[in-house]
Amino acid sequence: MDQVALATIVSFALIVTGVAGLLLPALPGAVMIWLGIVAFGLLAPDVHWPISFYIAQGLLALSTYIIDYLATVWGVKKFKGSKAGAIGAVVGMLLVFVMGPLGIIIGPFVGAIAGELIAGGELRQALTSGFGSFVGFIVATFLRLLVCGIMISWFLYKAVSSVSVSLPF
Repeated sequence: MDQVALATIVSFALIVTGVAGLLLPALPGAVMIWLGIVAFGLLAPDVHWPISFYIAQGLLALSTYIIDYLATVWGVKKFKGSKAGAIGAVVGMLLVFVMGPLGIIIGPFVGAIAGELIAGGELRQALTSGFGSFVGFIVATFLRLLVCGIMISWFLYKAVSSVSVSLPF
């Protein structure tokens, strides 16, 4: 097996796992995609991309985590939640470590409700804040897909323009 084929297989496996991680929140999707890009750059011969490309891709991957946080807070605030509801939703995101992928959806919802109730809010408003955290999750998922689509597209553009493949015909 030649070096380009090996680089492609390793990179493809990591990127596919990363894309699955965008839909199954327990997997670090954007990080896996970034690792796939780095693996290709390290393994493929004659690929000499600048370090700035890898840093920019890494920053895009990091931005998906910031998007998760900000979209959750935005969702709670958009539905008139309080600061306590937003904090509860963000803390609730940690339930992913206890409940697995389901925790990333249920955690912020329960956290927003708990935050609102602990702060003395009404149950109706607490439920509305919880719903807002779910809306934030949906928005974050869309934005993560968009950012990772940009990462993959940029990588494919660079890979296709960097690697010369001689066709047998």
